[in-house]
Amino acid sequence: MPNFLASRSALVGTAIASSLAVVMIATGQKQALVIGVITGAGYGLVALGLVLIYKSSGVFNFAQGEFGTVAVFALFAAHDEMGIPLIPAMILGLTASVVMALATERLIIRPLFNAPRVTLLVATAGVALLAISLELWLGEARARYIQPALGRLNRVSVFDIQVSDQRLLVLAALVLLAVLLGLFFSRTTLGLAILGVSQEPVATELMGISVKRLSSFIWALTGLLAGIAGMLTAPVVGSFTPGFLTSTALIPAFAAAVLGGMTSLPGAFLGGVVVGVAQSLAVSAPIFYENIPGPGAVMVFVLLLVVLAVRPQGLLGKST
Repeated sequence: MPNFLASRSALVGTAIASSLAVVMIATGQKQALVIGVITGAGYGLVALGLVLIYKSSGVFNFAQGEFGTVAVFALFAAHDEMGIPLIPAMILGLTASVVMALATERLIIRPLFNAPRVTLLVATAGVALLAISLELWLGEARARYIQPALGRLNRVSVFDIQVSDQRLLVLAALVLLAVLLGLFFSRTTLGLAILGVSQEPVATELMGISVKRLSSFIWALTGLLAGIAGMLTAPVVGSFTPGFLTSTALIPAFAAAVLGGMTSLPGAFLGGVVVGVAQSLAVSAPIFYENIPGPGAVMVFVLLLVVLAVRPQGLLGKST
């Protein structure tokens, strides 16, 4: 029965996304559709990290955006300011995001692990605010520009819209990571152990599995995902500032995770695309931008509220 319900939810989610795409094509919103899918892929990358932490520990990680922002700052400092080649600079950026994630887990999450989950939520929000303050203090509130890893701007044409290599790289990374993480949690012993920790930590500990080591591993993996998201999306946006990923992607990514289901990694992919397309439609359609101030942000919050009211577990999530 659960597998049937999951398949049914997946079909419903796919049908909703497909219907939205057909409507946008029929109404001449082809450009908004393409831009929305690409933007949504970036949201999906951030949402993957949110779902990963929640799936393994039940924690809403509001520091996820800053893990990615730190990676972008480290990449910029190493490559643009110190002249380090791109690949080693990217490795340094990913290392910075993983180190920040591990420090958050060791210094904040682990001492508060038995506290109410709302306490952990506030704690991760505090980590994000502290990181943004340090970025403003050390790096000043100015925009920095980062070059894309792949420079070609017209690799493919979709509905007469040129799509760059960097945007295609974001899409490919999201699909690949969603598939790999799905297989990791369903097919590997380590993935199943992590799920066991989230559901029955005491029983898992009695089986000889170190909960602390698993927690460190999952936070390090989340930091890695955030670093990838930040370094891939910053060149698409064109510039970044302190709090870059938190201010531009965290709330849409959270909406994407809720829409897809906070326990579903494929749902993060689907939710990111739906949120990106809906946001793009709100910005481009006259009926929205002529009557609603900040239509993109409003659309994200309306979508989030509707999902929480109608189907709190999300399209691909499991009811509790």
